[in-house]
Amino acid sequence: MITKKEMQKAAEFIRKNVAADDFNFSINGSEDLLTRFAQNGITQHISGNKLNVNLNVAFDNKNGAASGNNLDEGSLKYLIKTAQGMAKLNQPDPEFVGSESAHKLPDVNNYAKNTADLTVEKIVDDILICVKNAESKGAKLSGISQKHVYDTFLITKNGFEGFDRSTSFSHSMTLKKEGVETKVSRSIKDYAKFSMAKMIKQLNSQFDSLNNPVQIKKGKIPVILRPAAVLNWLFYLIWTFDRRTADEGHTPFTDQIGKQFFGKNFTFRSRLDDPDLEASKFLNGGIPAENIDWIVNGVLKNMSATRFYAKKNDLKALRPYNIIVEGGDTTEQEMMKMVDRGVIINNFWYIRPTDRKIGEWTGLTRDGVLYFEDGKIQKSVTNFRWNEILHDATKRILAMGPSIQQEYYAKVPTLLIDDFNFVDVTTF
Repeated sequence: MITKKEMQKAAEFIRKNVAADDFNFSINGSEDLLTRFAQNGITQHISGNKLNVNLNVAFDNKNGAASGNNLDEGSLKYLIKTAQGMAKLNQPDPEFVGSESAHKLPDVNNYAKNTADLTVEKIVDDILICVKNAESKGAKLSGISQKHVYDTFLITKNGFEGFDRSTSFSHSMTLKKEGVETKVSRSIKDYAKFSMAKMIKQLNSQFDSLNNPVQIKKGKIPVILRPAAVLNWLFYLIWTFDRRTADEGHTPFTDQIGKQFFGKNFTFRSRLDDPDLEASKFLNGGIPAENIDWIVNGVLKNMSATRFYAKKNDLKALRPYNIIVEGGDTTEQEMMKMVDRGVIINNFWYIRPTDRKIGEWTGLTRDGVLYFEDGKIQKSVTNFRWNEILHDATKRILAMGPSIQQEYYAKVPTLLIDDFNFVDVTTF
Protein backbone atom coordinates (compact mmCIF):
# COMPACT_ATOMS: atom_id res chain seq x y z
CA MET A 1 0.00 0.00 0.00
CA ILE A 2 0.93 3.62 -0.42
CA THR A 3 2.42 5.02 2.79
CA LYS A 4 1.15 7.98 4.80
CA LYS A 5 4.47 9.74 4.11
CA GLU A 6 3.90 9.39 0.35
CA MET A 7 0.39 10.77 0.77
CA GLN A 8 1.71 13.79 2.66
CA LYS A 9 4.35 14.39 0.00
CA ALA A 10 1.64 14.44 -2.69
CA ALA A 11 -0.46 16.76 -0.53
CA GLU A 12 2.44 19.20 -0.24
CA PHE A 13 2.80 19.24 -4.04
CA ILE A 14 -0.90 20.06 -4.35
CA ARG A 15 -0.63 22.87 -1.78
CA LYS A 16 2.25 24.46 -3.66
CA ASN A 17 0.85 24.12 -7.17
CA VAL A 18 -2.92 24.64 -7.03
CA ALA A 19 -3.73 28.21 -8.10
CA ALA A 20 -7.47 27.98 -7.36
CA ASP A 21 -9.06 29.87 -4.49
CA ASP A 22 -9.98 26.65 -2.70
CA PHE A 23 -9.43 22.91 -2.96
CA ASN A 24 -10.10 19.49 -1.39
CA PHE A 25 -7.54 16.76 -2.09
CA SER A 26 -8.26 13.19 -1.05
CA ILE A 27 -6.40 9.91 -1.37
CA ASN A 28 -8.08 6.56 -0.76
CA GLY A 29 -5.90 3.48 -0.78
CA SER A 30 -6.77 -0.13 -0.09
CA GLU A 31 -5.14 -3.53 0.22
CA ASP A 32 -7.69 -6.12 -0.91
CA LEU A 33 -7.87 -9.88 -0.64
CA LEU A 34 -10.97 -11.59 -2.10
CA THR A 35 -11.62 -15.29 -2.54
CA ARG A 36 -14.77 -16.53 -4.27
CA PHE A 37 -16.09 -20.07 -4.11
CA ALA A 38 -18.93 -21.94 -5.84
CA GLN A 39 -20.02 -25.53 -6.42
CA ASN A 40 -17.91 -26.53 -3.39
CA GLY A 41 -14.68 -25.23 -4.88
CA ILE A 42 -12.65 -22.03 -5.00
CA THR A 43 -13.28 -20.26 -8.30
CA GLN A 44 -11.42 -16.94 -8.07
CA HIS A 45 -8.75 -15.24 -6.00
CA ILE A 46 -8.04 -11.51 -6.25
CA SER A 47 -5.25 -9.79 -4.38
CA GLY A 48 -3.77 -6.34 -4.80
CA ASN A 49 -3.74 -2.66 -3.96
CA LYS A 50 -5.99 0.12 -5.21
CA LEU A 51 -5.48 3.86 -5.20
CA ASN A 52 -8.01 6.60 -5.90
CA VAL A 53 -6.86 10.22 -5.99
CA ASN A 54 -9.40 13.05 -6.16
CA LEU A 55 -8.96 16.80 -6.49
CA ASN A 56 -11.82 19.30 -6.23
CA VAL A 57 -11.00 22.99 -6.81
CA ALA A 58 -12.95 26.23 -6.87
CA PHE A 59 -12.44 29.69 -8.31
CA ASP A 60 -14.85 31.73 -6.23
CA ASN A 61 -17.91 29.41 -6.40
CA LYS A 62 -17.13 27.72 -9.72
CA ASN A 63 -16.11 24.08 -9.16
CA GLY A 64 -14.03 21.59 -11.05
CA ALA A 65 -12.91 18.05 -10.24
CA ALA A 66 -10.53 15.41 -11.54
CA SER A 67 -9.50 11.96 -10.38
CA GLY A 68 -6.72 9.47 -11.02
CA ASN A 69 -4.82 6.55 -9.54
CA ASN A 70 -1.23 7.72 -9.30
CA LEU A 71 0.76 10.10 -7.08
CA ASP A 72 3.71 10.89 -9.31
CA GLU A 73 4.25 14.56 -10.13
CA GLY A 74 3.14 14.19 -13.73
CA SER A 75 -0.19 12.69 -12.67
CA LEU A 76 -0.72 15.35 -10.00
CA LYS A 77 0.02 18.13 -12.53
CA TYR A 78 -2.58 16.60 -14.83
CA LEU A 79 -5.13 16.55 -11.99
CA ILE A 80 -4.49 20.20 -11.21
CA LYS A 81 -4.66 21.29 -14.86
CA THR A 82 -7.86 19.30 -15.52
CA ALA A 83 -9.72 20.33 -12.35
CA GLN A 84 -8.80 24.02 -12.69
CA GLY A 85 -9.69 24.04 -16.37
CA MET A 86 -13.12 22.58 -15.65
CA ALA A 87 -13.75 25.04 -12.82
CA LYS A 88 -13.04 28.02 -15.06
CA LEU A 89 -15.53 26.74 -17.63
CA ASN A 90 -18.24 25.82 -15.12
CA GLN A 91 -21.31 27.78 -14.05
CA PRO A 92 -21.30 29.13 -10.48
CA ASP A 93 -22.53 26.64 -7.89
CA PRO A 94 -25.28 28.22 -5.76
CA GLU A 95 -24.64 25.65 -3.01
CA PHE A 96 -20.88 26.03 -2.84
CA VAL A 97 -19.34 25.85 0.63
CA GLY A 98 -15.67 26.58 1.26
CA SER A 99 -13.42 23.77 2.42
CA GLU A 100 -13.04 22.86 6.08
CA SER A 101 -10.38 24.44 8.27
CA ALA A 102 -8.22 22.51 10.74
CA HIS A 103 -10.15 20.45 13.31
CA LYS A 104 -9.24 18.34 16.31
CA LEU A 105 -10.23 14.81 15.33
CA PRO A 106 -11.53 12.14 17.73
CA ASP A 107 -9.16 9.47 18.99
CA VAL A 108 -10.55 6.25 17.52
CA ASN A 109 -8.87 3.06 16.37
CA ASN A 110 -10.37 1.52 13.23
CA TYR A 111 -7.37 -0.73 12.55
CA ALA A 112 -7.01 -4.35 13.70
CA LYS A 113 -3.66 -6.02 13.12
CA ASN A 114 -5.24 -9.48 13.20
CA THR A 115 -7.27 -8.54 10.15
CA ALA A 116 -4.42 -6.82 8.33
CA ASP A 117 -2.19 -9.88 8.85
CA LEU A 118 -4.79 -12.38 7.65
CA THR A 119 -3.32 -14.59 4.91
CA VAL A 120 -4.92 -16.17 1.89
CA GLU A 121 -3.91 -19.59 3.26
CA LYS A 122 -6.01 -19.00 6.37
CA ILE A 123 -8.96 -17.78 4.29
CA VAL A 124 -8.74 -20.90 2.10
CA ASP A 125 -8.55 -23.16 5.16
CA ASP A 126 -11.72 -21.55 6.54
CA ILE A 127 -13.52 -21.97 3.23
CA LEU A 128 -12.57 -25.65 3.08
CA ILE A 129 -14.17 -26.17 6.51
CA CYS A 130 -17.36 -24.64 5.12
CA VAL A 131 -17.18 -26.83 1.99
CA LYS A 132 -16.81 -29.98 4.08
CA ASN A 133 -19.90 -28.98 6.00
CA ALA A 134 -21.83 -28.56 2.73
CA GLU A 135 -20.63 -31.93 1.43
CA SER A 136 -21.79 -33.62 4.64
CA LYS A 137 -25.29 -32.40 3.77
CA GLY A 138 -25.09 -33.33 0.10
CA ALA A 139 -25.41 -29.63 -0.71
CA LYS A 140 -23.52 -27.03 -2.76
CA LEU A 141 -21.82 -23.99 -1.25
CA SER A 142 -21.02 -20.63 -2.81
CA GLY A 143 -19.90 -17.28 -1.46
CA ILE A 144 -17.02 -14.90 -0.90
CA SER A 145 -14.45 -14.08 1.81
CA GLN A 146 -12.89 -10.61 1.82
CA LYS A 147 -10.16 -8.79 3.72
CA HIS A 148 -9.63 -5.05 3.31
CA VAL A 149 -7.22 -2.51 4.76
CA TYR A 150 -8.29 1.05 3.92
CA ASP A 151 -6.35 4.32 4.14
CA THR A 152 -8.22 7.62 3.88
CA PHE A 153 -6.36 10.94 3.63
CA LEU A 154 -7.83 14.41 3.14
CA ILE A 155 -6.36 17.91 3.03
CA THR A 156 -7.98 21.25 2.19
CA LYS A 157 -6.84 24.72 1.18
CA ASN A 158 -8.16 26.05 4.49
CA GLY A 159 -5.97 23.86 6.67
CA PHE A 160 -7.77 20.58 7.32
CA GLU A 161 -5.66 17.43 7.34
CA GLY A 162 -6.94 14.01 8.35
CA PHE A 163 -5.77 10.43 8.04
CA ASP A 164 -7.64 7.26 9.00
CA ARG A 165 -6.70 3.58 8.59
CA SER A 166 -9.33 0.88 8.95
CA THR A 167 -9.74 -2.86 8.47
CA SER A 168 -12.60 -5.21 7.77
CA PHE A 169 -13.16 -8.91 7.18
CA SER A 170 -16.36 -10.31 5.73
CA HIS A 171 -17.64 -13.76 4.86
CA SER A 172 -20.89 -14.70 3.16
CA MET A 173 -22.03 -18.11 2.00
CA THR A 174 -25.09 -19.69 0.45
CA LEU A 175 -26.00 -23.35 0.95
CA LYS A 176 -28.24 -24.95 -1.67
CA LYS A 177 -29.74 -28.37 -2.24
CA GLU A 178 -32.53 -28.84 -4.76
CA GLY A 179 -35.25 -26.37 -3.76
CA VAL A 180 -33.71 -25.42 -0.41
CA GLU A 181 -31.41 -22.39 -0.38
CA THR A 182 -30.30 -20.07 2.40
CA LYS A 183 -27.55 -17.54 3.05
CA VAL A 184 -25.63 -16.06 5.99
CA SER A 185 -23.20 -13.16 6.02
CA ARG A 186 -21.18 -11.28 8.58
CA SER A 187 -18.40 -8.70 8.67
CA ILE A 188 -16.16 -7.56 11.48
CA LYS A 189 -13.33 -5.10 12.15
CA ASP A 190 -11.08 -7.51 14.06
CA TYR A 191 -10.73 -11.01 12.62
CA ALA A 192 -9.75 -12.32 16.08
CA LYS A 193 -13.39 -11.83 17.10
CA PHE A 194 -14.80 -13.70 14.10
CA SER A 195 -16.15 -17.23 14.57
CA MET A 196 -16.57 -19.41 11.49
CA ALA A 197 -18.03 -22.14 13.70
CA LYS A 198 -20.88 -19.83 14.73
CA MET A 199 -21.57 -18.90 11.11
CA ILE A 200 -21.68 -22.56 10.07
CA LYS A 201 -24.00 -23.31 12.98
CA GLN A 202 -26.32 -20.48 11.89
CA LEU A 203 -26.23 -21.63 8.26
CA ASN A 204 -27.01 -25.23 9.22
CA SER A 205 -29.84 -24.15 11.50
CA GLN A 206 -31.46 -22.17 8.70
CA PHE A 207 -30.84 -24.87 6.10
CA ASP A 208 -32.11 -27.77 8.23
CA SER A 209 -35.35 -25.96 9.03
CA LEU A 210 -36.36 -25.23 5.44
CA ASN A 211 -37.46 -28.63 4.12
CA ASN A 212 -40.68 -28.68 2.07
CA PRO A 213 -41.94 -25.11 2.64
CA VAL A 214 -45.71 -24.72 2.44
CA GLN A 215 -47.78 -21.70 1.51
CA ILE A 216 -49.83 -19.96 4.20
CA LYS A 217 -52.26 -17.07 3.95
CA LYS A 218 -51.14 -13.48 3.66
CA GLY A 219 -52.22 -10.94 6.24
CA LYS A 220 -51.04 -9.09 9.31
CA ILE A 221 -48.97 -11.52 11.36
CA PRO A 222 -46.57 -11.12 14.30
CA VAL A 223 -43.00 -11.42 13.02
CA ILE A 224 -39.60 -12.14 14.53
CA LEU A 225 -36.98 -10.29 12.50
CA ARG A 226 -33.50 -11.70 12.94
CA PRO A 227 -30.55 -9.22 12.89
CA ALA A 228 -29.76 -9.46 9.16
CA ALA A 229 -33.38 -8.58 8.34
CA VAL A 230 -33.42 -5.75 10.88
CA LEU A 231 -30.28 -4.20 9.39
CA ASN A 232 -31.49 -4.44 5.79
CA TRP A 233 -34.78 -2.87 6.89
CA LEU A 234 -32.97 -0.09 8.74
CA PHE A 235 -30.86 0.88 5.71
CA TYR A 236 -33.99 2.18 4.00
CA LEU A 237 -35.04 4.17 7.02
CA ILE A 238 -31.61 5.82 7.05
CA TRP A 239 -31.74 6.42 3.30
CA THR A 240 -34.59 8.90 3.78
CA PHE A 241 -33.21 10.22 7.07
CA ASP A 242 -32.23 13.61 5.62
CA ARG A 243 -33.04 16.97 7.18
CA ARG A 244 -33.32 18.86 3.89
CA THR A 245 -35.78 16.48 2.23
CA ALA A 246 -37.79 16.42 5.45
CA ASP A 247 -37.91 20.22 5.64
CA GLU A 248 -38.98 20.34 2.00
CA GLY A 249 -41.89 18.01 2.79
CA HIS A 250 -40.75 14.95 0.84
CA THR A 251 -40.55 12.46 3.72
CA PRO A 252 -42.62 11.58 6.81
CA PHE A 253 -40.06 13.29 9.08
CA THR A 254 -41.24 16.84 8.29
CA ASP A 255 -41.49 18.90 11.54
CA GLN A 256 -40.83 15.81 13.69
CA ILE A 257 -37.50 16.77 15.31
CA GLY A 258 -37.95 16.54 19.09
CA LYS A 259 -41.20 14.63 18.83
CA GLN A 260 -42.23 11.08 19.71
CA PHE A 261 -42.33 9.72 16.17
CA PHE A 262 -41.05 6.16 16.60
CA GLY A 263 -41.88 3.42 19.08
CA LYS A 264 -40.96 4.22 22.69
CA ASN A 265 -38.50 1.34 22.95
CA PHE A 266 -36.69 2.15 19.68
CA THR A 267 -33.28 3.84 20.05
CA PHE A 268 -30.72 4.36 17.29
CA ARG A 269 -27.27 5.91 17.82
CA SER A 270 -23.84 6.33 16.22
CA ARG A 271 -20.93 5.96 18.63
CA LEU A 272 -17.17 6.55 18.56
CA ASP A 273 -16.45 4.55 21.71
CA ASP A 274 -17.68 1.08 20.75
CA PRO A 275 -14.43 -0.90 20.28
CA ASP A 276 -16.07 -3.44 17.95
CA LEU A 277 -17.38 -0.95 15.39
CA GLU A 278 -15.70 1.19 12.80
CA ALA A 279 -16.18 4.90 13.46
CA SER A 280 -14.77 7.24 10.81
CA LYS A 281 -12.71 10.08 12.28
CA PHE A 282 -14.06 12.63 9.84
CA LEU A 283 -17.05 12.96 7.51
CA ASN A 284 -18.60 15.32 4.98
CA GLY A 285 -15.35 16.78 3.65
CA GLY A 286 -13.60 17.13 7.01
CA ILE A 287 -16.27 17.39 9.73
CA PRO A 288 -15.03 15.56 12.87
CA ALA A 289 -17.23 12.61 13.80
CA GLU A 290 -18.94 12.72 17.19
CA ASN A 291 -21.32 10.64 19.26
CA ILE A 292 -24.81 11.16 17.86
CA ASP A 293 -28.21 10.20 19.21
CA TRP A 294 -30.51 9.89 16.22
CA ILE A 295 -33.58 8.40 17.90
CA VAL A 296 -33.91 7.97 21.67
CA ASN A 297 -36.87 6.05 23.11
CA GLY A 298 -38.80 6.91 19.97
CA VAL A 299 -38.04 10.64 20.00
CA LEU A 300 -36.42 11.93 16.79
CA LYS A 301 -33.31 13.83 17.94
CA ASN A 302 -31.17 14.42 14.84
CA MET A 303 -31.13 13.89 11.08
CA SER A 304 -28.44 13.86 8.41
CA ALA A 305 -27.43 17.19 6.86
CA THR A 306 -24.88 18.22 4.24
CA ARG A 307 -22.34 20.97 4.91
CA PHE A 308 -24.29 23.36 2.67
CA TYR A 309 -27.65 22.75 4.32
CA ALA A 310 -26.14 22.81 7.80
CA LYS A 311 -24.45 26.17 7.19
CA LYS A 312 -27.57 27.66 5.62
CA ASN A 313 -29.80 26.63 8.53
CA ASP A 314 -27.39 26.84 11.49
CA LEU A 315 -27.31 23.06 11.94
CA LYS A 316 -24.58 20.47 12.41
CA ALA A 317 -23.39 18.64 9.30
CA LEU A 318 -24.14 15.04 10.28
CA ARG A 319 -24.55 11.57 8.87
CA PRO A 320 -24.56 8.09 10.45
CA TYR A 321 -21.06 6.60 10.43
CA ASN A 322 -22.08 3.45 12.29
CA ILE A 323 -25.36 1.90 13.42
CA ILE A 324 -26.28 0.88 16.94
CA VAL A 325 -29.86 -0.10 17.70
CA GLU A 326 -30.31 -0.76 21.38
CA GLY A 327 -31.72 -4.17 22.25
CA GLY A 328 -33.25 -5.99 25.17
CA ASP A 329 -32.85 -9.37 26.83
CA THR A 330 -35.65 -11.46 25.30
CA THR A 331 -34.65 -14.71 23.62
CA GLU A 332 -36.19 -15.95 20.41
CA GLN A 333 -37.78 -18.83 22.33
CA GLU A 334 -39.39 -16.35 24.72
CA MET A 335 -40.63 -14.24 21.81
CA MET A 336 -42.43 -17.24 20.29
CA LYS A 337 -44.35 -17.67 23.56
CA MET A 338 -45.43 -14.02 23.67
CA VAL A 339 -47.82 -14.34 20.71
CA ASP A 340 -50.16 -17.11 19.60
CA ARG A 341 -48.51 -17.52 16.21
CA GLY A 342 -46.14 -15.79 13.84
CA VAL A 343 -43.26 -16.13 11.40
CA ILE A 344 -39.48 -15.85 11.75
CA ILE A 345 -37.70 -13.91 8.99
CA ASN A 346 -34.01 -14.45 8.27
CA ASN A 347 -33.60 -11.60 5.78
CA PHE A 348 -35.20 -9.15 3.34
CA TRP A 349 -34.35 -8.10 -0.20
CA TYR A 350 -35.75 -6.18 -3.20
CA ILE A 351 -36.87 -3.39 -0.88
CA ARG A 352 -38.38 -0.48 -2.81
CA PRO A 353 -40.39 2.66 -1.89
CA THR A 354 -44.11 2.64 -2.55
CA ASP A 355 -44.75 6.09 -1.01
CA ARG A 356 -41.71 8.02 0.22
CA LYS A 357 -43.90 10.84 1.52
CA ILE A 358 -45.52 8.61 4.14
CA GLY A 359 -42.51 6.29 4.44
CA GLU A 360 -44.04 3.11 3.04
CA TRP A 361 -41.80 0.41 1.58
CA THR A 362 -42.31 -2.97 -0.01
CA GLY A 363 -39.99 -5.95 -0.19
CA LEU A 364 -39.60 -9.72 -0.18
CA THR A 365 -38.43 -12.15 2.47
CA ARG A 366 -35.45 -14.40 1.72
CA ASP A 367 -33.17 -17.11 3.12
CA GLY A 368 -36.02 -18.97 4.76
CA VAL A 369 -39.27 -18.23 6.61
CA LEU A 370 -40.42 -20.28 9.60
CA TYR A 371 -43.95 -20.48 10.98
CA PHE A 372 -44.37 -20.89 14.73
CA GLU A 373 -47.38 -21.54 16.90
CA ASP A 374 -47.85 -22.30 20.62
CA GLY A 375 -44.25 -21.31 21.27
CA LYS A 376 -42.72 -23.79 18.81
CA ILE A 377 -41.58 -23.75 15.18
CA GLN A 378 -44.09 -25.83 13.25
CA LYS A 379 -42.91 -25.69 9.61
CA SER A 380 -41.11 -23.70 6.97
CA VAL A 381 -43.26 -21.57 4.67
CA THR A 382 -42.85 -19.90 1.30
CA ASN A 383 -41.75 -16.28 1.01
CA PHE A 384 -43.90 -13.18 1.44
CA ARG A 385 -44.14 -9.76 -0.09
CA TRP A 386 -44.68 -7.10 2.56
CA ASN A 387 -45.76 -3.46 2.63
CA GLU A 388 -44.86 -1.50 5.76
CA ILE A 389 -44.47 2.05 7.01
CA LEU A 390 -41.17 1.51 8.75
CA HIS A 391 -41.45 4.09 11.52
CA ASP A 392 -44.96 2.82 12.35
CA ALA A 393 -43.61 -0.72 12.64
CA THR A 394 -41.31 0.43 15.46
CA LYS A 395 -44.42 1.34 17.46
CA ARG A 396 -45.45 -2.32 17.31
CA ILE A 397 -42.22 -3.73 18.75
CA LEU A 398 -43.24 -6.20 21.46
CA ALA A 399 -39.78 -7.42 22.48
CA MET A 400 -36.11 -7.17 21.57
CA GLY A 401 -33.16 -9.50 21.83
CA PRO A 402 -29.62 -8.42 22.72
CA SER A 403 -27.96 -6.11 20.20
CA ILE A 404 -25.33 -8.17 18.35
CA GLN A 405 -22.68 -7.34 15.78
CA GLN A 406 -24.00 -8.02 12.29
CA GLU A 407 -21.47 -5.96 10.34
CA TYR A 408 -18.21 -4.17 11.13
CA TYR A 409 -20.24 -0.95 11.34
CA ALA A 410 -23.50 -2.20 12.89
CA LYS A 411 -24.98 -3.79 15.99
CA VAL A 412 -28.69 -4.59 15.93
CA PRO A 413 -31.08 -6.86 17.87
CA THR A 414 -33.69 -9.42 16.94
CA LEU A 415 -37.12 -7.75 16.99
CA LEU A 416 -40.61 -9.12 17.67
CA ILE A 417 -43.07 -6.86 15.82
CA ASP A 418 -46.84 -7.26 15.94
CA ASP A 419 -49.12 -7.24 12.87
CA PHE A 420 -46.44 -7.07 10.18
CA ASN A 421 -48.24 -6.45 6.91
CA PHE A 422 -47.73 -9.33 4.46
CA VAL A 423 -49.64 -8.47 1.28
CA ASP A 424 -48.83 -11.48 -0.92
CA VAL A 425 -47.27 -14.94 -0.90
CA THR A 426 -44.90 -16.62 -3.32
CA THR A 427 -44.62 -20.16 -4.64
CA PHE A 428 -40.98 -20.51 -3.57
